Amino acid sequence: MNKYKALFFAFAVIFSVLSTHVQSNEFVVSYDGFYDRLKVVNKGDFQFAQVNFYITDIATGDACLIKTGRIITERQEFALNFTDQAQLLLPYDQQLDKDKAVIVIEPINEQHDCQLKLQIEAREFANSNLNRQQMYQLNAEFDDLLSDLSGFFISKLMSFLLPEQKGLVLTFAQTVNIEDKAFECKDTVCHVAIPDEWEDDKTAFSIPSPLVKVTPWIAN
Repeated sequence: MNKYKALFFAFAVIFSVLSTHVQSNEFVVSYDGFYDRLKVVNKGDFQFAQVNFYITDIATGDACLIKTGRIITERQEFALNFTDQAQLLLPYDQQLDKDKAVIVIEPINEQHDCQLKLQIEAREFANSNLNRQQMYQLNAEFDDLLSDLSGFFISKLMSFLLPEQKGLVLTFAQTVNIEDKAFECKDTVCHVAIPDEWEDDKTAFSIPSPLVKVTPWIAN
């Protein structure tokens, strides 16, 4: 474990996908950046919106599939939980933040040059939630979370720098075609503009294809 000790204090870095490779096949990043963003979510009143963390290849954007992962402090070491899509399942743990923990990941493909990807997504949002009112609520939560993650200085004093959220992006398991002017669908993906009139409208959308994920629709 000695080769990691120097990292515990050197990793006081911004979470802007800054990482290092201790060995040619290892990806290492500090825990504090994760903790700061998880704290934003835990302090907010979000029923659906959450922040997820993934490891992706810099060149291709493909998942950096994980062989092994560890959370290391100066005194302890824990197994890192992750999915088969390289999503990091991290605990919200103030002690790990205080202990300057680092995340050490060994990808399956040693040729991958990995980076962190922060993704705002909906949790527990399925086809049964596809009504106008709940989509309006999710859209509002995404907007609030984007603002909170951007920090007080940018959101309050320089709000013109925030990305414009245009609505929701729905990804389905199969191709869909939805007859509603708010939806722009192509193959399995629909971009949905959320009008104010949906706030109290419980009209449901009956879509047979399973909903895979929901993310914010951010203007280019």
